[in-house]
Amino acid sequence: MVIITLQRDKCIGCNYCVEFAPAQFQMSKKDGKTVLLKSTDNKGFHTLKSPDHTIFEACELAEKACPVNIISVKET
Repeated sequence: MVIITLQRDKCIGCNYCVEFAPAQFQMSKKDGKTVLLKSTDNKGFHTLKSPDHTIFEACELAEKACPVNIISVKET
């Protein structure tokens, strides 16, 4: 299981996550912040739990590239 968490409120809209993992992240046209696709929102923390381990590497690159450290990626 791959678990991705995004603190969307702190996003600065740099677009790095979309460049590294476009299948999981997309920029919102409304406010210019990233959206974690197919995620659930719990008080500003958007979480995606996926059984697809092939997304881990791209999401991990997005996590490392994020200048405000608001992306967390874990593999279980």
